[in-house]
Amino acid sequence: MKRTLLILAGLAFFTIRNQSQTVADADGNLYDTVVIGTQVWLKENLRTTHYNNGDPIPNVTASGAWAGLTSGARCYYDNDSVSHDSVYGPLYNWYAATDTRNLCPSGWRISSNAEWTAAETFLGGNTVAGGQMKEAGTLHWLNPNTGATNSSGFTGLPGGMRDPLNNNFRTIGENGLWWTSTAYNGSMAWSTYMWNQFAGVDHNPGSKKYGFSIRCMKDVATGLGNNDSPGKIRIYPNPSAGKITIEPGSCKDSHLLVYNIFGKIVVQKELTGNSNLLDISDLPRGVYLLAITGERWTMQQKIIKE
Repeated sequence: MKRTLLILAGLAFFTIRNQSQTVADADGNLYDTVVIGTQVWLKENLRTTHYNNGDPIPNVTASGAWAGLTSGARCYYDNDSVSHDSVYGPLYNWYAATDTRNLCPSGWRISSNAEWTAAETFLGGNTVAGGQMKEAGTLHWLNPNTGATNSSGFTGLPGGMRDPLNNNFRTIGENGLWWTSTAYNGSMAWSTYMWNQFAGVDHNPGSKKYGFSIRCMKDVATGLGNNDSPGKIRIYPNPSAGKITIEPGSCKDSHLLVYNIFGKIVVQKELTGNSNLLDISDLPRGVYLLAITGERWTMQQKIIKE
């Protein structure tokens, strides 16, 4: 089955999701995925209790022991896995997040601070991206859950934190906090932060001993998201009021989708010959995204209907 990865460079108002797929972690937990720009993310918090080589990630409950760690560990909010694991997953320290044994599913990894920022930029900037990335409603987020639409499909949840400085758990329902792979200095690292009273996303350096949630990103070098060269594809004229010619060259037998600014598919077709006509005469005037996908590559092009 062909997989769709939609690359929306320069079109931050598009929010497009990949075709349905699931990914398994070292424990066998299954996760749905979502595409944001050029990135593929898990749309759930990580729940694994093992690294990929089978080594366990220690579950450390005692506050003093947690605060003294300089190696990987996990815990559950209020040390209550029954109430919190299935929804929020464990809280991990940064040492677990960046351990070379990798706690993300095979072929996935912890994203960097810059990669989080790129996702926010794609969604319109850090002042609004939180609303698009937070689960809508107040099933898990406390009122008012400002701006939350989850239009990106990311489904960010407010799993709270474990604070090693005060030796307590706090802010569940108010804050979603996720580790990045980016160190700030020897004792601190960058995290990503969403709040029930804010539609944006913030980034803060904090102690590597904090317990935060984890979201994993597809490593593009492993396959899905691998933008193998599709060769020369010509798309003309653009802008157009009617028909656009698409010459896929050596990339025949590919699939074409056109999305409007709300991420809705408005045209789709198979490209099978050396030259194909795309009829957009019935579409309203405006900007659209054209995405062409082969077996192991995807290209995108902004098109304008005059």
